[in-house]
Amino acid sequence: MKTRQITATNADERIKRLYESAFPEGEQIPWNDLMRLVGEMPLDFTAYYDGEEFIGFTIVYPRRSFNWYWYFAVREELRGNEYGQRILTQLIEHYKGQTCVLDMESPTQECDNIDQRKRRHAFYLRNGFRDTNIYRTYNDITMTIMMMGEGTFTMQDWDDIVHELQQFWWPDDIK
Repeated sequence: MKTRQITATNADERIKRLYESAFPEGEQIPWNDLMRLVGEMPLDFTAYYDGEEFIGFTIVYPRRSFNWYWYFAVREELRGNEYGQRILTQLIEHYKGQTCVLDMESPTQECDNIDQRKRRHAFYLRNGFRDTNIYRTYNDITMTIMMMGEGTFTMQDWDDIVHELQQFWWPDDIK
């Protein structure tokens, strides 16, 4: 699988469409703000290709204490073909030996996409992530925080990373 680092100048319409379709609007940073953040923050924004075919992307916020897997998406029509597994395996290898965290829609919240959430949760568990039992709710979406690697993840860790992000971007409408 080939990769390409994405910047504000080389992000194409396919990546934007996948970003806007793969994540609920309440979880998205507006595209123009995201492109600005890609230039201002040390984000690892990677697109994945099978030959020349665009498969998906990841965005990771590398940090000293842990890396935050921010966004991970595979084109809908390609899901179920092991691409997500291959991308995650490559990502885990890239950050091998480092602690990584992610937040995902909670599989315990009543919602319309509960089966999708449960499959996603099981996928991360199979790949070495564990639940931290820390939950945050934004815009009525409850997120569960999972981690891989040494140590623990606390509410203070969450507050610290949110504070870092707020230095670059934070919308007024997030409750």
